[in-house]
Amino acid sequence: MFLLPEAVDDYVGVDNPVRFIDAFVDELDLAAAGFVGVAPKATGRPGYAPADLLKLYIYGYLNRVRSSRRLELECHRNIEAIWLLRSLKPDFKTIADFRRDNRAAFRSVFREFVLLCRQLDLFGRELLAVDGTRIKAVNNKDRNFTRNSLQNFIRAADERLDDYLRRLDEGDVEEGGTGGGARTRNLAEKIAALREKRGRYGAMLADLERTGESQISLTDPDSRAMAAHTKVGASYNIQLAVDAKHKMIVEQAVTNQVVDMGLLTQTAEPARAILAVETIDVVADRGYFKIEDIEACEKAGMTPYVPKPQRGSSVSNGFFRKDEFCYDADRDAFICPAGQVLSTRYESKLRELTKIDYSNRAACLVCAIKSRCTKDYRKVSRLENEAVLDRMAARDGRASLRLDQAMDEPGRLSDEGPRQCPRRVQSDRARLQSAPCAQHPRRRGHDGGRSSMKRG
Repeated sequence: MFLLPEAVDDYVGVDNPVRFIDAFVDELDLAAAGFVGVAPKATGRPGYAPADLLKLYIYGYLNRVRSSRRLELECHRNIEAIWLLRSLKPDFKTIADFRRDNRAAFRSVFREFVLLCRQLDLFGRELLAVDGTRIKAVNNKDRNFTRNSLQNFIRAADERLDDYLRRLDEGDVEEGGTGGGARTRNLAEKIAALREKRGRYGAMLADLERTGESQISLTDPDSRAMAAHTKVGASYNIQLAVDAKHKMIVEQAVTNQVVDMGLLTQTAEPARAILAVETIDVVADRGYFKIEDIEACEKAGMTPYVPKPQRGSSVSNGFFRKDEFCYDADRDAFICPAGQVLSTRYESKLRELTKIDYSNRAACLVCAIKSRCTKDYRKVSRLENEAVLDRMAARDGRASLRLDQAMDEPGRLSDEGPRQCPRRVQSDRARLQSAPCAQHPRRRGHDGGRSSMKRG
């Protein structure tokens, strides 16, 4: 009588996610996806099949095992990995080289999985939630410099150089021009080192001026200093578009743009194209609010829901906000809270858009509630394409329902930062979707433990 199953296959249940990984990868055309080594050469010892290494890679991501050395260990002791690879045991160097050589091909795998989910009707294709998160780059914050920090370093170095030179001159006078002692030689060494450091700072500042960039990182040149929670560090900005039906990731992108403003259409439009719909609703937090981006969303066939941030001098001073002034499109004028008409006064340019200022000086001088509105007279501005914001404001009732749907985990939209990003996908399927994004070349996982498989 056997106490254990006779075959490894008996240890892997029929509903185990590794069976899906095995079937999914076997159906892929890895050569068309761009994987290296799909067709073995006629001479020499054949290497591991890319399909087997891709299965191991996906399995490791689902179970939070990123290290190539730990993946090698799993191939020796983990029943699921042994079953998935048919007892093959690649070493860590083979696994690491596979990731490095086929980095660009992972996006095709991600796209194929999204298309499969669409065929299985796992996407609602009605509502997308867009949000971002920051992942730490391999670059210490002390090796990231901005224009201001470099200018401050150069200014401080010049001040120290002047001090050293003054002390060096004083030392020469005290020692009567005898050639100087140990103190003088020490100051000369400090001056030489400081001049070398100032030269490096000057070269980096010149590079920023030449390229037009705002930051420079020495270890990881593509990373940028970004705020994450209450700290600032060199990071990347990960953008995700999540379908609201099962909270599954449709599109992902990696950027080094510091803020989310301007990334709404760039993230949501590819997701709409993948879902093959003409129109779709898109929700995002107020960090994405930019009138040009919202207008581009509408032109691309998407209906945006983005809360407008309350900012500006009027808000900070406790005066009436702009949204408390009612715009009359027929008269091209604003109606203030006191019922007075603010008509067109000035035109100017803002971000290549025409900005129109509305005011009524005479009414402000005798207004009974002037102290709640302005110190002198009130001006309200409007951009030439601000009608798109009027249409979005008219959808407020529907927006509350859309936001309630999108705020269900994992796509919670908030201004609290990376803690609320839609990458916190709980189901195995959605985690599998985000696998190519998570193995971005700049990201390093540190969780080497073997967590149990969660079933969706």
